[in-house]
Amino acid sequence: MKFPAVAPLKRSFWLQSVEPALQPSPALQGEHCADIVIVGGGFVGLWTALTIKEHEPDCRVMVLEQDVCGGGASGRNGGFVMSWWPKIQSLTSFCSTEQATFLARSAERAIGELGEFCQQHGIDAAFRQKGWLWTATCEAHVDAWNGTLAACERVGARPFERLSRQEVARRTGSAIHLAGVLERSNATVQPAALVRGMRRVAINAGVQIHEGTPVHEIQPGRPVRLITANGCVEAANVVLATNAWSSAIPELAKLFVPVGSSIVVTQPLGKRLDDMGWSGGEAITDSQLLVDYYRTTADGRIAFGKGTGSLSYASRMGTVFSEDAEGIGLTTADLRRTYPMLEDVGVSHAWSGPIDRTYDSLPVFNHIDGSDNIHYGIGWSGNGVGPSRLGGRILASLALGRNDQWSSCALVGRRCKPFPPEPVRYLGGTLVRGSVLRKERAELRGNKANRLDVMMAGFAPAGLEDKS
Repeated sequence: MKFPAVAPLKRSFWLQSVEPALQPSPALQGEHCADIVIVGGGFVGLWTALTIKEHEPDCRVMVLEQDVCGGGASGRNGGFVMSWWPKIQSLTSFCSTEQATFLARSAERAIGELGEFCQQHGIDAAFRQKGWLWTATCEAHVDAWNGTLAACERVGARPFERLSRQEVARRTGSAIHLAGVLERSNATVQPAALVRGMRRVAINAGVQIHEGTPVHEIQPGRPVRLITANGCVEAANVVLATNAWSSAIPELAKLFVPVGSSIVVTQPLGKRLDDMGWSGGEAITDSQLLVDYYRTTADGRIAFGKGTGSLSYASRMGTVFSEDAEGIGLTTADLRRTYPMLEDVGVSHAWSGPIDRTYDSLPVFNHIDGSDNIHYGIGWSGNGVGPSRLGGRILASLALGRNDQWSSCALVGRRCKPFPPEPVRYLGGTLVRGSVLRKERAELRGNKANRLDVMMAGFAPAGLEDKS
């Protein structure tokens, strides 16, 4: 397996804020040996390393990160810490009710565990467990959550509560919100502060972390050999925690497609947030497939994101996943539409990033064909901050050869609908994205969407939530 060289992504507001003079750890130099090497120093990779050390403190664990921990998806997302209750219908589509409930309840518990982890290790990640509002911003999206709530009730869970139109408008600070439900367990974090804090904890636990160390080639075998620019390391087991960058591996590329998301951050708003009514710290999403997601920051800004669905040919990690002008424009327009009273407030930061989206927007874990000592977990689909903790448990158990509830859970080795090869993937995806954009623009204007666009939009992968 060979990997192309890729440029680092533009630094996010989160990373610039938490560590403006960031000093990466030394790159790998020379020949080394390890028990387990983890490729990727984001949430999934670091949770895997920490969990391995919990199980086997003497295990020699090394993390190789091509940029810095937090330079990829883990340091540039919206910082929403969500459960898998919004995906309960997708979970029950491929596993038993018992397994689906286990995964959903585990993801919900992981939210509180994350807050406890930050408190235990003195990580100031601005963890706020103030809930998540799933809203409708046009009549066509009202009650989009009904199927999910019904599916939750069928498995004996009631994580959501319905809110009145007035309550949703009050909590969000915008009358554009017509209806909504609240999931109280959800939280927000400063994602770069979290990943940099996890890095510190991992180093203190004895994990070797080498930043600025892209892996150029992985040579399967026993041991596996990983080649970098200035060194190499042999390991009994390897974990690939490379998120959307896994598209460089043909076997994995067919399981997901990298799609773009962009975020803009406003200037500090001061008391205007309180005047608007959005003072509770809730995380908010609407019900578009190209979803708008937004939250407030510790210093009184709005961080407003949009899943823009931007694509790149052959899933290359280019500028569309770093600073996409079109995506940032779409995101800014939706910010202004949602909060027109803030038209005079400037945008201070803007960036883009890749999301590794599977067809059902849930991850898959397995090992590379013919190499049962090279493991992977991909397909976080924009909801990895909380569930990545479960991913770390699954990958740690796989790498250590443990037979437990994590290595045997339904996400391991599941059959996923594959994406088509190029050029169909890019050309077809571009056509579907265009239809989704036109359909949702029409709905937001209160118009009926074109039937062809509705039909074409049906080919899009599932979104952040399962919708009715």
